[in-house]
Amino acid sequence: MEGGSDTTASILTAFIQAMIKWPEVQQKAQAHIDAVVGQDRTPQWSDYASLPYIAQCVKEAQRWRPVVPLGFPHAVGEDDWVEGMLIPKGTTVIVNAYGMQHDETRFPNPDIFDPDHYEGVTALATELNAGDAEKRDHWGYGAGRRFCPGAHLAERNLWVAIAKMLWAFKFEPSLGEDGNVVEPDVSNETGYSAGFLVCACPFGCKVTPRSDVRRATILKEFEDAKKVFAKYETPKA
Repeated sequence: MEGGSDTTASILTAFIQAMIKWPEVQQKAQAHIDAVVGQDRTPQWSDYASLPYIAQCVKEAQRWRPVVPLGFPHAVGEDDWVEGMLIPKGTTVIVNAYGMQHDETRFPNPDIFDPDHYEGVTALATELNAGDAEKRDHWGYGAGRRFCPGAHLAERNLWVAIAKMLWAFKFEPSLGEDGNVVEPDVSNETGYSAGFLVCACPFGCKVTPRSDVRRATILKEFEDAKKVFAKYETPKA
């Protein structure tokens, strides 16, 4: 992903915000996970094929609020022609990811977080990048030969992270001092930072385990993970 771990964190933050704003999507995704995984283990990458709606959620998170809305500028190495138009050598090319990902002709109601925008589209972005550009799911990993070399890892990490978060927790809006619900500001203009990299402005969120059984499963898997990492030396500061 263009930007690395900070980009991944920004996408996950936007996803949590969307789950608060559109709880019906959260409930639908959790129902899909519950039907496949149960409570005694968390989702694994091996569950990917059985959880297509979660893949749709990941793609929608990257489409809805791209972290790099205009991508990284590219320079043309030699004169080129694209659909009858000359692109001279040295031209700076900007990939308008936000514009393409909010094209109403392809994504109806583009400002609404709706995983059904990707119904039937579960192929990984790395696979779709090699085909017809009109069928790309999003442009979060760049374009052409400058496609993110870490996309294979990033997309899998995002899927696992989102699947595990949905399995484990319920995300709700926070309450103000008056006890009333404080809805998150999901506006791209006022709820998100402006700049080369874009992320959500601070917002309140209530996060609770979905059940005591899930809490116990989380703690068990945490202890199992500690045993694995204990085999490796921790770098000294």
